[in-house]
Amino acid sequence: MNFGTVGTGWITDAFIEASKESEGFEHTAVYSRTADKAKGFAEKHKVRQFFTDLKTMAASDHLDAVYIASPNALHFEHVVTFLEQKKHVICEKPIFSNLSEWKAAYRAAADSGVYLFEAMRNVHSPNLTSLQEGLQQIGHIRSMILPFVQYSSRYDKYLQGEAPNIFTTKFSGGALVDLGVYPLSLAIELFGKPGEASYFPVKLDSGVDGSGTLVLEYPDFTGTILCSKITQSSNTCEIHGERGTLVFENAGDMYRPRVVVNGSQEEVLLRADEHPNNMVYEIREFARIIDSVDMDAYKRLKQLSYDVLAITEKVRNENGIMFGSEK
Repeated sequence: MNFGTVGTGWITDAFIEASKESEGFEHTAVYSRTADKAKGFAEKHKVRQFFTDLKTMAASDHLDAVYIASPNALHFEHVVTFLEQKKHVICEKPIFSNLSEWKAAYRAAADSGVYLFEAMRNVHSPNLTSLQEGLQQIGHIRSMILPFVQYSSRYDKYLQGEAPNIFTTKFSGGALVDLGVYPLSLAIELFGKPGEASYFPVKLDSGVDGSGTLVLEYPDFTGTILCSKITQSSNTCEIHGERGTLVFENAGDMYRPRVVVNGSQEEVLLRADEHPNNMVYEIREFARIIDSVDMDAYKRLKQLSYDVLAITEKVRNENGIMFGSEK
């Protein structure tokens, strides 16, 4: 499949590099609003086609799919433009700003007979299987803490009076939808959708959450997610059972998964893949689903995307974090 890219940031670079290790996708076109940037990005990645008009790109007969990594608030418009031209779409997380957009976009995908995927890379990593195996060793789950606390250099610009996209409600920014969705998607993948979810944000003057604590209530335990773009932490992720603790590094990568047995300092390492760019796994899975028409896998990913967005929209609304299109 020939695919194009929308967005010229580092995450698009990472996706393109990952695609080179994945059969089924070939990068052939790029889009940017300005000709100089579009041409420069195309030359950087050695592709001949570049576009400055999104509708022209979407109508191209030389494209089968597109990866979209534009600012969050533009996802819906960009996604639907390609879906209506019968192009498969991979959209970077967070896929949309609200469930109304989610429903309309998946309806458009179904009407056009194409696939729509959210690029939530962690749930496709082989390390997820290792975590699931580790859960069987630690006994009854009683608590969980999943931090994703990573200082953003763009916060420095915000403090200087600028308005980076990720720190504005206009472009659907904030810590929860940018970083918190990784541990949230992981929690739902491991334990299902929680019965209740509450969010305690640290709001900036712009109206977005610079950091926050998301509490997930399950029948037998409570899980805590910490997310921040204005502080830094080296804390590990931990899931606590009655026989031991499942420990791993980073909710986006799940590196070094291991079990620490209660009453012991011994760490039992689980099988792990330390690939430096785990986007390769999501690309391979998307290609496999399309090629094999695996509707069961597609529906599972679709439901996960819905569940994550349902929670983030609910807790944002409860805390008065309103994105541009919602005001």
